[in-house]
Amino acid sequence: MHLPPIIRKALPADIPGILSLQKANQQSQGGKLSAELPAERLAEMLSDTTQIVACRGEQVVGFLLTTSQAINRRYPAPVLEKTIEAFGAIEPDTYIYGPVCVSASERGQGLAQRLFQRLLELEPGRQGVLFIRDDNPASLSAHRKMGMASVAQFHFKGGLFHVFAYRAA
Repeated sequence: MHLPPIIRKALPADIPGILSLQKANQQSQGGKLSAELPAERLAEMLSDTTQIVACRGEQVVGFLLTTSQAINRRYPAPVLEKTIEAFGAIEPDTYIYGPVCVSASERGQGLAQRLFQRLLELEPGRQGVLFIRDDNPASLSAHRKMGMASVAQFHFKGGLFHVFAYRAA
């Protein structure tokens, strides 16, 4: 039995590992990630909001990224605009949660929940909002296990999306 991965705030040195895990989990590779964030954007996000990684040694085996509303406005994504519109209760310091990604070798062990718990510890009192495609039952289930509930839905590019929101205690 091996020890669980270390979960911590991401550092600039983690960007290559995040990029590698992100690439391996793109829809084009059979994964569920639909956006591919470039290194420059990840670096900007690291300096702006809390990013969480799970590491096994030097290898990033999971990540949970967040985006501030300011960065989201600089790099508008129509699906995020629909998420915010559908939710309708955005506060000034609300951040956008996601993507969250766990390597295939670590799935089914509660790592996504542990990443989320670490985020909540580092962002007390703040509201987060996210979307999940209806055709991603594993993610819907994982986020419900984290205590989140769908607060709205919307259709976008032929898909049904669920909006989840939460506040760190």
